[in-house]
Amino acid sequence: MLCNGYDKVLELSHGDLAELNDARGSTVRVTKGTIWMTQEQDTQDVVLRAGDVWTVERQGLTLLEAQGDALVCIVGAPVEGVRLHASDTPLSTRLLNWFESAWNSGRKEVPYY
Repeated sequence: MLCNGYDKVLELSHGDLAELNDARGSTVRVTKGTIWMTQEQDTQDVVLRAGDVWTVERQGLTLLEAQGDALVCIVGAPVEGVRLHASDTPLSTRLLNWFESAWNSGRKEVPYY
């Protein structure tokens, strides 16, 4: 399957991670492989296989991880915010780094007496 008419085409290798920021309303279509997807503030992860289509339901961070080689097509205004991370760093480390940076960016220093 081709991705004609889509704004962004991602060719992912096993373990590659793509970040979509504030992509509510964008459509994700998997044309090859399997993708694990999770959305910020959502406890339900989604697994998409070749031929599956999903519309991002929430603002905030949406993560896509390739479970093997995958081809993903994305359409929607917010797709400029897509960032890719190669799979050479384990997912657990990448998620931990992301959570730490998110936590630290929102923290204000409180004086200790």
